[in-house]
Amino acid sequence: MPQIETRLAELGLILPELVAPFATYVPSVRSGSQLYISGQVSTDGRGGIKGTVGEDVDFDTAVQAARVCGLNLLSQMKSALDGDLDRVVRVVKLGGFVQAGPEFYDVPKVINGCSDLMVEVFGDAGRHARSAVGVYKLPLNFAVEVDAVVEVR
Repeated sequence: MPQIETRLAELGLILPELVAPFATYVPSVRSGSQLYISGQVSTDGRGGIKGTVGEDVDFDTAVQAARVCGLNLLSQMKSALDGDLDRVVRVVKLGGFVQAGPEFYDVPKVINGCSDLMVEVFGDAGRHARSAVGVYKLPLNFAVEVDAVVEVR
């Protein structure tokens, strides 16, 4: 079994079905050794985690939402790499967006839900640069969205 697939199994992780684009864009674009993955929202195939963090979504649920985004990113990586996650050299950068209420300031801690997942799965190759931004609204009222830049072979 490939190394990353083995690691996913050890962690008890099952990658979700691919999330189809909501508008006029593609899920990923490869340019040379860089794979750019479009923003993945906090949907888990059962409707997902929606709402405003700090108002109708609590902190722990928001962290889980960011983890769901990470699982969706992994699914998109796997699809773009013909099913072979061992082709990931490094997670270069994550861009995290949290639909945050006016008094919610722990946006970086929410995005740790996705960042921590990348390190759990890829080890040191999962350590990345990152943005974590609180926003007024996200598509379809999802609580969290994360995009990624990944170096691949």
